[in-house]
Amino acid sequence: MINMLKNLHKEESGQDLIEYGLIALIVALGAIAGMGKLAASINGVFTSVATTLS
Repeated sequence: MINMLKNLHKEESGQDLIEYGLIALIVALGAIAGMGKLAASINGVFTSVATTLS
């Protein structure tokens, strides 16, 4: 078991894939956070237009 963990630590073939996955995760979380604020802003604009048209 210890040898297997040592080999995993030395082996770097999957390291790039994990790094790209983490970058994609950070970008996705940022997009999700930004979409909430953007949705509230768009909703405010549509409410303003609807009030003006009524």
